Amino acid sequence: MPISDLDDFDRKILAALQEDGRLSNVNLAEKVGLSPSPCLRRVKRLEQEGYIRGYRAVLDRRKLGLDLTVYVEIKVEKHSAENAALHQKLLEEIPEVVAAHMVSGEPDFVAEVVVPDLASYERLLTERLLTLPMVKDIRSNFVLRQAKIDAPLPLAHLQR
Repeated sequence: MPISDLDDFDRKILAALQEDGRLSNVNLAEKVGLSPSPCLRRVKRLEQEGYIRGYRAVLDRRKLGLDLTVYVEIKVEKHSAENAALHQKLLEEIPEVVAAHMVSGEPDFVAEVVVPDLASYERLLTERLLTLPMVKDIRSNFVLRQAKIDAPLPLAHLQR
């Protein structure tokens, strides 16, 4: 379904579930102005069509002892589709990497790494990241303070 096929109810459902993924169907239906049965059908359709990829709890990193977030810029030596796919796969296999993006510009990849402390990051850097094949350069950007995190996606462009 193209984005243009999403109607006002679909957009309201997506926005409400981004704010609170634990809403019961009855509460969700009330919030978006539908009765429960059609609301549930719409949610199931949005899930099946991939607009809703899943549900999860957002955990507090600091309370769990994960006090250090590092944005790691990785530059690789040889550019090819195969090398890009390999690096993506290898980054996906590292649990401390919570997000990774292939980007344009100076680095080829930017990875968000979450670890307990600087010693943990040093081990990850020397034992895992620097051993990735064809790594030319790695730069680490340490987060001093989180200004905004886990925000809902902006859906204003979906308005008709």
